[in-house]
Amino acid sequence: MSLWKQAIVSLVLLTAAAGLWARYFPGASDMLTRWGLDWIPVATATTQPEYADNPLQRRGGGPQQLVVAEPVTEATINDRLTAIGTGRAANSVVVTPFSSGRLREVLVGSGTSVEAGEVIARLDSESEQIAVDRAHISLDDARARLERINALRSSNTASAVQVTEAELAVRNAELALRDAELALARRSIAAPISGTVGIVPVSAGNYVTAQSEIATIDDRSEILVDFWVPERYAGLVELGAPIEATSIARPNEVFGGEVSALDNRIDEQSRTLHIQARIENPADTLRAGMSFRVTMRFPGDRYPAVNPLSIQWGSDGAFVWSIDNGVGRRVPVRVIQRNTDTVLIDAEIAPGTMVVTEGIHSIREGQPVATVGQRPPETSQAEPGDGRRRGS
Repeated sequence: MSLWKQAIVSLVLLTAAAGLWARYFPGASDMLTRWGLDWIPVATATTQPEYADNPLQRRGGGPQQLVVAEPVTEATINDRLTAIGTGRAANSVVVTPFSSGRLREVLVGSGTSVEAGEVIARLDSESEQIAVDRAHISLDDARARLERINALRSSNTASAVQVTEAELAVRNAELALRDAELALARRSIAAPISGTVGIVPVSAGNYVTAQSEIATIDDRSEILVDFWVPERYAGLVELGAPIEATSIARPNEVFGGEVSALDNRIDEQSRTLHIQARIENPADTLRAGMSFRVTMRFPGDRYPAVNPLSIQWGSDGAFVWSIDNGVGRRVPVRVIQRNTDTVLIDAEIAPGTMVVTEGIHSIREGQPVATVGQRPPETSQAEPGDGRRRGS
């Protein structure tokens, strides 16, 4: 057989195969539509199947095909932020002595409430007391010498220089006394802030240095909670914004507070913003170091929400079939967020608009559509080949 005869036979066989595929393959009409060949007539069965009483299972019929549709709802996202933070006291001080020495007595214990300036421990101070007494003697001597010089000055026996030197000696003696009294006062260790004393790690008789920890004092009248939020919330959080905090250890209690501090930059490693919130603690039920679940609320972003079954994909992206006055319309969409029972989309579609969830493959742009429970619209008899197979 010559080459041109073989080509004609092959073309005939391919044409016959394509016709059979278009006639009997269930998704042929939809695939032809995607390829831009929906002008090719697709024959449909004219016999009535045994499940003809179920409108959702009918084949052919064009616009008489019934579909299932649901209304578009509206949902809000990015309206709530939840983060885990760690609490600490509003003021916390580790008390250390100014100098080395042996502890003579410790006046507080764990859990003691102290006021700012209250003495909590004392070091041995005998040498400092001697220095104070010596400074007093030196000052008295300098003042007596100044009095004698002033008396001699009145009779022109002493010079003005001698008077100046005596006055300078008095001032130096006064400074030496103040220095000795300060050294003596620092042998008494005082609380720098008001608060509650933690566990005292030393006792009377211990030798301590300027680096030794005598006690830790926490002011728990307020608790500061440090937490971190994603950078997309950086522009939404403001100073003074209200927050709700729940202690992991006390899940049934909710504590109110407000944002007290914001960091001035985003952490480059975690891409988060450091935020600090302040919580009132009048009953002293919270402790530093506790973990908190912090919740903040924002206006959020509102998007149309549709059934996941309504989302379809084409060569130009996602779309849904909407029903506009009984006519099918293809609406391009952009998927924002997928949830368990809804998909949030960005599209020009209003809440309440009906979108098709079942029987999607029987819809064509601009053709009448009837939903389950609705009487199919009156249309002219479709010409042979205009029917479309329904996909599952």
